[in-house]
Amino acid sequence: MMRAMEIVQIAQQADDLERATAFYTELLGAAPVATYDPPGLVFFDLAGVRLLLDRQAGPGATIYLQVDDVEQAVADLAARGVEVTEPAHVVFPDQDGTFGPPGEDEWLAGIRDSEGNLVCLANRRPAKLTE
Repeated sequence: MMRAMEIVQIAQQADDLERATAFYTELLGAAPVATYDPPGLVFFDLAGVRLLLDRQAGPGATIYLQVDDVEQAVADLAARGVEVTEPAHVVFPDQDGTFGPPGEDEWLAGIRDSEGNLVCLANRRPAKLTE
């Protein structure tokens, strides 16, 4: 029987490799682990999953990054001039614990990276009780 598949790498298209590298270095708070130019490849390590910035990649994937506080992260990025495509909001009230501990809300916000790719920021927190 084949073992379960795991994500190893996600590729994002980067027209301007230097600009994209600077963007992701600041966003992730980490320097790339490898750069090969030519042919135009930069790799970051995201807890064991590689993020590849590729000058020749096709359309990018939407990357979802876990942050401690999605509202604060979006505010900080907007203050630095990053385009916010979707403000922080609850996307899923996880009452039953489908994706994590029951009674938490899944929060999400959208931004654009330096190359126009969509990046979503996410976090979970206890649901607010409504009266």
